[in-house]
Amino acid sequence: MLKFKDITFKYPEDDYTMLENLSFSVEKGEFISIIGASGCGKSTLFRLINGLEKMQSGDIFVNEASIKNIKNYSAFMPQKDLLFPWRTVGENLSLPLELKKIQKSDREKKIIEILKDVGLADYKDKFPKDLSGGMRQRVSFARTLLTGSELLLLDEPFSALDSLTKISMQEWLLEEWKHFNKTILFITHDVEEAIFLSKSIFVIQDRPIANMERIEIPLDYPRSRKDLQKPEIVDLKESLISRLRQKVEL
Repeated sequence: MLKFKDITFKYPEDDYTMLENLSFSVEKGEFISIIGASGCGKSTLFRLINGLEKMQSGDIFVNEASIKNIKNYSAFMPQKDLLFPWRTVGENLSLPLELKKIQKSDREKKIIEILKDVGLADYKDKFPKDLSGGMRQRVSFARTLLTGSELLLLDEPFSALDSLTKISMQEWLLEEWKHFNKTILFITHDVEEAIFLSKSIFVIQDRPIANMERIEIPLDYPRSRKDLQKPEIVDLKESLISRLRQKVEL
């Protein structure tokens, strides 16, 4: 579904290249996590996919079409929920539908339906201040879904949550991914989170990024927290942490 082909990119203000002839692909319906040290270029990948930055060479394809020629092919969910505090939950969810110029009656139907899907049917008229952190992230995810895009880019969406809420949201996200059958790219610094959620993990270790090692997670879906205690998963986690720690120390 997503293909990077020989992408080279450099920020104008930098004296180094961030990506150099990078190629990789993601299949439809996959859940892929991207891990690497801070500043390695994870978020740059998302900015390129969204068209917020222009590559020096190469091309990015979604469903075999160059992103230069298509619109509304991906949706982005950032670390902060970015809900407008003066808008109700329903009004916040209405934003992507308003941008698509969908009639108000149809917007209302879609909003009610998505709130049921994410378990917040009774919160349509509440304001963001009335919600917990986990609830706000669910609203943010629902708003991302309402863009209608098949490719979802989630940039550390649970990093600001407490540990128990974070675990709950990870389990919830897997259910939503299965239900909506989306393709998800997920940036995280949490190796255990990446293992629990993902079909595969892309590991960034070098800069410029010329390739990303792809590691398949030896777990089937559905998953439980107990799966993280399996010896092969514990070994994988320690191996990934060791590699990332070495990169930070360098």
